[in-house]
Amino acid sequence: MLSHLRPALVSMGLFTVLLGLAYPLAITGAAQAAFPAQANGSLVHDRNGQIVGSALIGQVFVKAEYLHGRPSAAGDGYDASASSGSNMGSLNDKLIAREKTDADALRAEFPGAVIPADAVTTSGSGLDPDVSPAYARLQAPRIAAARNAPRGEVLAMIDAAVKPPLLGFIGQPRVNVLELNRALDERFPMVG
Repeated sequence: MLSHLRPALVSMGLFTVLLGLAYPLAITGAAQAAFPAQANGSLVHDRNGQIVGSALIGQVFVKAEYLHGRPSAAGDGYDASASSGSNMGSLNDKLIAREKTDADALRAEFPGAVIPADAVTTSGSGLDPDVSPAYARLQAPRIAAARNAPRGEVLAMIDAAVKPPLLGFIGQPRVNVLELNRALDERFPMVG
């Protein structure tokens, strides 16, 4: 029996060391060497070196002077530990009611404006850090008024922040909410 058990235990130990330790350490080391910022979460730091967020995970911005992200179905909003969509189908009454409420609020804030889909729908993960250029531009009047800034300059900042689709064809143009809000704070700081 020992002659059968010994090779199994040696194989298990060998593959545990190779695949459970050596391989993950090698991949982690390669990622740290080749892509250190991405391997560490694409963290965004302020001027003092404090972490203010991640370029890959959305945050809740509710003040009028900030660009607002799309709705989140992750926990209480952008909770990475609860990352997932709502699992509500497109005909779900609760989803329809929430989207209608959000759309009505945006129509009241921006009368006569076309409301972009990402302004009322959540992403699959609930953590999307980006909004469409159309949704960002829709918010420009509110941001400009709250910051006492020229609307044209806010729109120019939004247009400058638009990132094209990856490789020119993967995905849609997008604006990173955190990056634009940090640029707005730098260009038009809030007093008091």
